Parts: sequence; C-alpha cells; structure tokens
Amino acid sequence: MLVYRADLKTCAYIITTTALFAGLWVYGFNWIAYFFFLLFSISVSVMTHNHQHLNIWKSKVLNVLTDWWLTVFYGVPIFTWIPTHNRNHHKFNNKEGDSSVTYRHTEENNLLSLLSYPSVSGYHQMKESIVPYMAKLRQTDRKTFLLNWAQIVILALWIIGFLIFDWKRALLFVVIPQQFSAFTVMVFNYVQHVHADEESKYDHSRNFMGVNWLYFNNGYHTAHHERAGVHWSLLPAEHAKIVHLIKPELIEKTMLGFLFRTYILGTLNKKFKTSSMRLERIEQR
Repeated sequence: MLVYRADLKTCAYIITTTALFAGLWVYGFNWIAYFFFLLFSISVSVMTHNHQHLNIWKSKVLNVLTDWWLTVFYGVPIFTWIPTHNRNHHKFNNKEGDSSVTYRHTEENNLLSLLSYPSVSGYHQMKESIVPYMAKLRQTDRKTFLLNWAQIVILALWIIGFLIFDWKRALLFVVIPQQFSAFTVMVFNYVQHVHADEESKYDHSRNFMGVNWLYFNNGYHTAHHERAGVHWSLLPAEHAKIVHLIKPELIEKTMLGFLFRTYILGTLNKKFKTSSMRLERIEQR
C-alpha cells in the first residue's frame, strides 16, 4: 500500500514517535526518552515535508489519516505546506516573491537573524500564502477547503483535550515538542539558503551531509530543489549527479558543526561567519 517501499522507515518513525509520546505521558518524564522524543519530533516536520511532496500511501484514506497524525505531532495543520512550500518556496527558491525569503529584513547571518527568522517568516507565510490560499479554496474547491479545516479542528481538539486532562504534562509532552518541531524546520530552511546565491542554478542551497541518515536525506537540498518530485530515497543519486557543480563551501559535513562555527564562534571572530554569495553577485553587477 506504500507508494515507495523506503517509506517503511517513515512508518517505523511514526510508530516510534507515538510510542515515545505514550510512554512519556503514562510513565512520566525521563530525560533519555524525552531527548529521543524531541529528535523524533524534528523528524515529524521532515516527514510532513516529504508527505506533502509525495503522499506516502496509494490509499486516499490512509493519506488523510497520515495528514491528521502529522498535524497533531507537528503542531501546525500540514496543508499549510502546499501554499508556502510547494507553490511558493519551490517556485521562487529564496528569490523575491518567496514568502520564506531569508534576507527580508537583513542581509546579516548571525544568531539574532537565525533565532528571529521562524517568527518573521511564519508571519509572512501566513499573510502572503496561507490566508490567500484558503480564501481561494473556499471559492473554488470546497472539498479541499473542508479537509484543511478538519486538520485545524483536529489539532485544536488534540491540544485543548490534553491541556484539560493535565495541562502540565500537555505543555511538556504536546506543546513543547510541537513548537520544537515547527521551529527547527524553519531553522533548517534558513541555514539551507542564507548567504547562498538564489539566482545560481546550483549554488542556491546549502547541503548538510550529516542529517541524511536520520532525517530522510533532507540534507541533499540542492538536488531536492532541482528535482522536487523525486522521492527522498532517490536523492543521493540525484545529488551525485550535480555535486561537482556545487561550490564546496555549500556542502557541510554536519549541521551542528555549521551552527556552532557560524553562530557561536562567529560571534567571537568574523572569520567563522559565512560570506554572502548573494551580495557578492550584486556587487559584481
């Protein structure tokens, strides 16, 4: 029933995430279990991204049920990826018109711009992409409009229900992991594009090799933008075809290493900061 057999891994992640949540809720807080729950919460946002590009199942019913599961663990109705990511970000790819553009208010790449990006980007994605998308659906596609609203209602019931049952555990095991998942995927998008050259065919994205095994080849970002319709399991082969065309400084071994070097060491010494390929292109012109 899976479209791609590789999504057995996705199913395993869904089961594991659910089990960690249930175990923490029933048996109480445990540092080790909570750490892994947060790691798998990040994977929820990545699975959401993958599912919105290529549905996991051949069955429409199973895809809708997966939409609902992803929504309650991601903390955001996942239909929002269609107007913000599929139809906007992949169209403009950090150029003007992209509601998630990284240089909206500053060309700097520092800790402040990194931490403020999710809120700034989230606001503009809602205003410029999600609200107009839903308004149009209301007039043109009532069925999809109602399915999207179902995600909103289910998410609200999930959060409110757990808050009423036990608000302390709900904050710890429902709300914080949701926010962590949504915040982290915004950070992923930021570091994958900031200070790259959005007008270049192959230097528009930064690639992170260290996250690929754990997070469904999400680090092969240039290849993903070149072939957005390719399943995540096929991205290593796509990356191999173009890796020699990507500037070496846009291929990072690990994301944690990049984050530490750029946003911690970079605050102490400018030599650790990234240089803007975008500004270099503008200056050359």
